[in-house]
Amino acid sequence: MTLAERHDGPVLSRVDGATAFLTLNRPDRLNALDEATLDVLEACIHEAGLDPNVHAIVIASGTSRAFSAGADLKWLGAATDASDVASRSHRGHRTMNAVADCPKPTIAAIEGVAFGGGCELALACDYRIAGGTARFGQPEIKLGIIPGWGGTQRLARLIGPSRATDMILTGRPVNAEEAVRIGLANSVVGAGDALAAATSLANSFASAAPVAVKIAKAVIRRGMDMALGDGLATEIEGFVSSFATVDAREGVAAFLEKRPPSFSGH
Repeated sequence: MTLAERHDGPVLSRVDGATAFLTLNRPDRLNALDEATLDVLEACIHEAGLDPNVHAIVIASGTSRAFSAGADLKWLGAATDASDVASRSHRGHRTMNAVADCPKPTIAAIEGVAFGGGCELALACDYRIAGGTARFGQPEIKLGIIPGWGGTQRLARLIGPSRATDMILTGRPVNAEEAVRIGLANSVVGAGDALAAATSLANSFASAAPVAVKIAKAVIRRGMDMALGDGLATEIEGFVSSFATVDAREGVAAFLEKRPPSFSGH
């Protein structure tokens, strides 16, 4: 399966070289995430994850005002009972889990606000590149609710429970510089430069061994939910699996022969 190019709708998609670009495209709603947007985004992630020509995925915005202002409150507010509310939470979780579990490296290029569900989408990515105007936040507490698409769990795992508790209980935004300092963002670049920086990072994966990248991502994520001993055992399993690949033989041979490796993805 290859990623279908989309030139219209809530998410635009294209492939350039070995990088897939998914662009949130609801500028009039500051890329608020409703059910249709989550559906298309999840489909794009699955397609890109299965596309053998894609080595990395960049998620960006078509407007500099916002990466995403969060869940679409009109859609959330239309929930009529507890079952309906839970269904909307599960719907968000499915898309965020699809991003987090994608076998390809995922990079969020963030300009403007990444609030609520937008922050949760960024948290589900492997990398977060912040433009100078980027702001991160989980402001749900100000609406009398809590994050419902993974924010309480992924944020604490990423920046620690103390800092996550502060962000979630106060709802205060974090600017790009603080985000880098506390580990919420990987790097900060000038305003308007996040996409270029994310693209450069994504391009660096074009020469990586795809199977090794997939195994490394899976081992890291599985290990975070295990005791250290179990995580180390998982690492051994992954190491053995990676060493059995054609790419591993090519990588070792290329190193010994002092030449660049040519990985096939097998």
